[in-house]
Amino acid sequence: MVHLSFTRRLRHLLLAATVAWASHAMATTPAQFDGALAQFQQARTGDAAAIGSSAQAFAALLKAEPINPVLMAYAGASTAMQATTTWLPWSKMAYAEDGLALLDKALTLLTPAHNAPLLRGLPATLEVRLVAVNTFLAVPGFMNRGARAAKLLDEMLASPLLASAPLGFRGEVWLTAAHLATQEHRLQDARKYLGEVIKANAPQAEAARAQLKAIPS
Repeated sequence: MVHLSFTRRLRHLLLAATVAWASHAMATTPAQFDGALAQFQQARTGDAAAIGSSAQAFAALLKAEPINPVLMAYAGASTAMQATTTWLPWSKMAYAEDGLALLDKALTLLTPAHNAPLLRGLPATLEVRLVAVNTFLAVPGFMNRGARAAKLLDEMLASPLLASAPLGFRGEVWLTAAHLATQEHRLQDARKYLGEVIKANAPQAEAARAQLKAIPS
């Protein structure tokens, strides 16, 4: 009886958590997210103004939805990118560490419920992982995130969710995998991932062809 009572309580708690997550998932409108994402994509080019705008936009969205792992991941990545906008060593470290802390928390928030799309037709578990991987690979080596990035990337590549993700997202995952494989001198793997981009005719196909030509034979 005690075990049954505990099981029932646990089910109620899980149901309550799922309902709470679902209600938060609907708080951000597509227009709000798309606007913040546009700033983020511009920020990835190194545009300092866009980096600041992206960080502010995702911080505001996250404030309204503090348990949304996708918003948290983008807020973390944007915060970490702010390290490139200052010459002060202590400010660089603060931005990088604060951003990585948000990404770590976003990853811990992921549950099987996040295998479903959350904000733009992508499984949240894949989107959070890719944002984390790209950030972990971008921070200096002494911050010891390379191994975590490789593990997360392997999880994405092995996930059955990847096959049904939008082609542009799959292309970005393959390009990231090719980039890491090249860095680690796994040239055969790099060629394989670039070949996947080209074979699927993903939006990144032209970039993949250029990178494939640059790999030593």
